[in-house]
Amino acid sequence: MASTTQYPGQASAYVGSSGISHAKVAPGEIAVGVVVGRASEYFDFFVFGIACVLVFPSVFFPFEPRLEGTLWSFVIFSFAFIARPIGTAVSMAVQRRWGRGTKLTMALFLLGTATVGMAFLPGYNVIGMHAITLLAIFRCLQGFALGGSWDGLPSLLALNAPPDRRGWYAMLGQLGAPIGFMVASALFLFLTVALTQQDFLEWGWRYPFFVAFAINVVALFARLRLVVTEEYTQLLEEGELEPIGIPKIVREQGYNLFIGAFAALASYALFHLVTVFPLSWIAVSATQRMQDVLVVQIVGAAVGILGTIASGWIADRIGRRTTLGTLAVLIGVFALFAPWLLGGGPAAQDAFILIGFALLGLSYGQASGTVTTNFERRFRYTGAALTSDMAWLIGAAFAPLVALGLSARFGLAAVSIYLLSGVACTLIALRINKVLETRD
Repeated sequence: MASTTQYPGQASAYVGSSGISHAKVAPGEIAVGVVVGRASEYFDFFVFGIACVLVFPSVFFPFEPRLEGTLWSFVIFSFAFIARPIGTAVSMAVQRRWGRGTKLTMALFLLGTATVGMAFLPGYNVIGMHAITLLAIFRCLQGFALGGSWDGLPSLLALNAPPDRRGWYAMLGQLGAPIGFMVASALFLFLTVALTQQDFLEWGWRYPFFVAFAINVVALFARLRLVVTEEYTQLLEEGELEPIGIPKIVREQGYNLFIGAFAALASYALFHLVTVFPLSWIAVSATQRMQDVLVVQIVGAAVGILGTIASGWIADRIGRRTTLGTLAVLIGVFALFAPWLLGGGPAAQDAFILIGFALLGLSYGQASGTVTTNFERRFRYTGAALTSDMAWLIGAAFAPLVALGLSARFGLAAVSIYLLSGVACTLIALRINKVLETRD
C-alpha cells in the first residue's frame, strides 16, 4: 500500500510499497488546479442559471408569461444534472482506454463548445421551436461534459492532506462554486447596467457565454499541466485513483454511493435556493430591480467564500461529519424563516440571500468527501465522482423549478418544506453512516 509523507506548506514525497519515493508534490499546487478547474465549471453553470431568469424567458419563451417562461427555462436547466452521471460513466471508459489527459481534453472541449454554442443560438422569434430544442441539446452536452471533466485532483488532495487538516483541504475544491457564481453575477450586472434592455436581450447576454469558453481554455491548460505529468500520474496510480466500471462500483460499493449522495443533501438543496431561485422569485414578483439583486448576490457570494474557508477551520476542530450535521440543523432553522424573509420587502429578501450564503458556505465547504472516505481506496476515484453527480441530481437539479413552481401556486412555505426534506435526508444518512461504522 502506498503512503505519503508531507507537512503543511511543504512538498510531499509519495512513497510506494517498495519504499522508493516516486514523486514530490506540494498540496498547494494540487489545490490551485482544483480551485481553477471547479471555478471554471461552475462559472459555465451559473451563466446558464442566471440567464434562465434574465434572458431565456424573453428570448426562447416569448409566447409564455414571465412565470411560465422561467419555469420552462428551469426545466432545461435540470437537463445538465440528468446527463452528468451518464457523462461520468462514459468518461471512465474513455480514460481506461485512452488515458486521463485525453478524457479531460475531450470533456472540457465539449463543455466549452456547448457553452459557446448557446451564444450563437437565434431566438424563438427567428427559428421557432428549433431554438428551444438546440438550447436543450447544448444544455445536455454541458452536463455530459461536466461529468467527464472529473480529474481526481480532489481525491488526490484528500489523500495528501495531513490528518489534522483534512477539513481544510476538503473545502478547497468547494471554493470554485462561490467564486464561479460571483464572477458570473458580476458579469451580468455589468451588462445589465451598461446596456439598454433591448441591446442586452438582442446581443449583450451572449457575451458571458463567450467568456465561459475562454475561461475553459485557460482551465484546461492549468489542469492538464498537473494531471498529465509523470509525477502526478505516478501519484494517482500509487493512490489507486483509477477509473472503475460503473456496474462494479454499484455492485460492491452501492451503499456508500447512496449514503454519500444523501449525506450532503441539505447543502445541495440550499445551493440553488440562495443563488438562482431568489433571482427568479424577485423577478416574477417584481419587488426589486434585478441590478440591485445581483449586487446583493455578489456580496452573498463573498460571504459564501468566507464561510467555505471557515468550514475548513471548523471541521478540523469538531470533525467534518459533525460540521455537516450541525449545519443541516441550522439550515432547518433557516428554512422556517424562509417564507417570511422572501415574502417581505427588499431588506428581508436581501437578508435571506446573505444568511443563506453564509450557511451555504459553511455546509457546502464540507459537503464533498465527508462520506466518500468510506470507499475502499481503489473505488474512491469513481466513487467520489458518482457521489457528487447523484447529490447534485437529487438535491439541486430541480430545486429552482420545484421551489418557484410550488411557491407560485401554494406559497413560499414550499421553500421551507423543500429545505426541511433535504435536512431530514442529511441527518438520516449521517446517522446510518455512523451506525455502519460502529458495526464495522
